[in-house]
Amino acid sequence: MKKLWGGRFEKVENPLMKKFNSSFEIDKRLIFDDIEGSIAHTKMLTKVGILREEEGSKIINGLEEILEDIKSGKLELIGDFEDVHSFVEFHLIQRIGILGKKLHTARSRNDQVVTDLKLFLKRECSIIIEKIKFLQQTIKKKADENPYIMAGFTHLQPAQVITFRHYLMAYFNMLERDKRRIQNAIDIMDECPLGSCALAGTTYDIDREFTAKVLGFKKPVENFLDGVSDRDFVLEILSDLSIIMMHLSRISEDFIIYSSCQFKFITLDDEFSTGSSIMPQKKNPDSLELIRGKTGRVYGNLMALLTTLKGLPLAYNKDMQEDKEAIFDSLDTVKNCLDILEGVIRTLKVNEEKILKAIEDGYLNATEVADYLVNKGVPFRDAHRIVGKIVLFCEEKGKNINELSLEEFKGFSSLFEEDIYDFIDYYKILNRGIKKIML
Repeated sequence: MKKLWGGRFEKVENPLMKKFNSSFEIDKRLIFDDIEGSIAHTKMLTKVGILREEEGSKIINGLEEILEDIKSGKLELIGDFEDVHSFVEFHLIQRIGILGKKLHTARSRNDQVVTDLKLFLKRECSIIIEKIKFLQQTIKKKADENPYIMAGFTHLQPAQVITFRHYLMAYFNMLERDKRRIQNAIDIMDECPLGSCALAGTTYDIDREFTAKVLGFKKPVENFLDGVSDRDFVLEILSDLSIIMMHLSRISEDFIIYSSCQFKFITLDDEFSTGSSIMPQKKNPDSLELIRGKTGRVYGNLMALLTTLKGLPLAYNKDMQEDKEAIFDSLDTVKNCLDILEGVIRTLKVNEEKILKAIEDGYLNATEVADYLVNKGVPFRDAHRIVGKIVLFCEEKGKNINELSLEEFKGFSSLFEEDIYDFIDYYKILNRGIKKIML
């Protein structure tokens, strides 16, 4: 296969080097974006008079034919090509002859590939946002269907009473921030690199504003060196995807714990569980464990690209070819995990009886007992100490706090009155003051 370069070379490329240098199997995912960028570039070349009208039309028609043939399956993305750009140019020349060689006028693969990648990521990020929205809808529906009172935990120890709805909506809010981060990444990278060429622009009188507008970018990049060497937008998206995975991993860990025999707060549906090859009683939360496991994979992609870029001089270096495999893998992983988690949440069953039982076992109204004493004028530190002794007494007697008699309460402080029982009632705790937001 003839290269897009080679005029100054006397020897052919070593086969090992040829394979090592090729990125086609990875960057062929950019085929639609590459053709879109090439069509926009051709329109610009025609507009400024570098191409004649009939030349521009013939090139665009050839590119559109390639696009249609790929979509229909008539043209497969196979062959001995260095990259996606050489694939497109080769097939264009085959179809329209030497005129196809004019396509690359006033353009380098350096500005071409970063334009392709930005177009691809803008579209993929929009898909991620839609998947997050869908997961949020499922979370909210499941939360609204299960407003049960439950134990909230810190250090995985029973802490205070909340509701299952409030618990689930915490992840809804995390995902809301994730959406905003992804949208912010789209907004920041919305600058068109085409026209930067290799690193210093071009002596042709081109119209970068026109190309940017045709491709849907906000504006052209301001600096050519930065335009071809910028991969901050890939890092930002990888970082955002890592944060998304951290959130998905946290809820997965919660659900793994809550679905265990020790908790039984929830029951996972068979559709998103697996069994054991040796223990017939087992129902394993493999869907959630895989989400938790794949989080490290996404983190790794971010760390790999950060390390790749940290010592690169300006402008373009071939090291940057490593960006695509990392971002493609992370995008695929996050999309799959969002889909799987949506299915897990949509089909899981919440076990109200088990959730309510855990409340009684955890002394979750102990803080409210302390607040009761504070309202009676006891300093909080003293109230905290008194309630600690009450909990110790309950543990020794095998009682819950609300099962203590008034006489037993008064044994710890004469300030306790009959109204203590209303004050520490779990449902009344939720209805009181700022905790109304939990209902």
